[in-house]
Amino acid sequence: MAESADTPGIGRHAKRIQSILVTQPKPTTEVSPYSALAEKYGIRVDFREFIEVQPVSYKDFRRDKINIADFTAVIFTSRNAVDHFFRICQEAKIEMPAEMKYFCISEQTANYLQKYIVLRKRKLFVGTRTAADLFDVIKKHKGENFLYPCSDIRKDDLPVFMRANNLKFTEAVIYRTVASDLSDLSDVKYDVLAFFSPSGISSLFVNFPNFVQDGTRIAAFGPTTAKAVRDANLELDIEAPMPNAPSMAGAIEAYIRLNQPAG
Repeated sequence: MAESADTPGIGRHAKRIQSILVTQPKPTTEVSPYSALAEKYGIRVDFREFIEVQPVSYKDFRRDKINIADFTAVIFTSRNAVDHFFRICQEAKIEMPAEMKYFCISEQTANYLQKYIVLRKRKLFVGTRTAADLFDVIKKHKGENFLYPCSDIRKDDLPVFMRANNLKFTEAVIYRTVASDLSDLSDVKYDVLAFFSPSGISSLFVNFPNFVQDGTRIAAFGPTTAKAVRDANLELDIEAPMPNAPSMAGAIEAYIRLNQPAG
């Protein structure tokens, strides 16, 4: 059982961090916040995806009897949703009309749309970071028929908002989020495990059902991931984003500075 995380410098907090497992793909460039962290503190940082995205086939998509041409607006909450939506369009031989409106959860997701469409010729509405940021904008377009391409695992906030405001919308499951096969890993004995979604926590216990936290520090990005950590009866040691640490790497470094013993 994990030791109490209430008092910094006691129990596992006093143990020097020598290894971190980031449950995401390895960065495509050599220079990253994690490489800087590794070099500065002499820490080994490994990367391994804990979840996989599997496409829903066009054949299965058709079973839901969703006709993309019936919709006047699309809501995107991730780059995966963008990729798989346009994959379905390509397989269905559908070209998106110029008048289609796109509502994106963030600037990053909106910019990613450029992979498939010319943004300056489209009607684009962008939130700041969360679905809630889009709510006021969506309410100004009540006459639209919204399509929400998503995973089989998604947050409830957007569908709840749409129903509560009697907006016309349809969910379309176009990809599935599943636990990665981590059977090649003998264990997950790292000083820090960094998670970015509730699905990552689920994958941990799917692959390691007897996992015991002991001296491992758990890091979580985002409130839903933090909740999943606590719901799994794990101690949450590092939470991001924070005002002084908007990134996971920054939050881990802030924790090291506070708790890492000198020498």
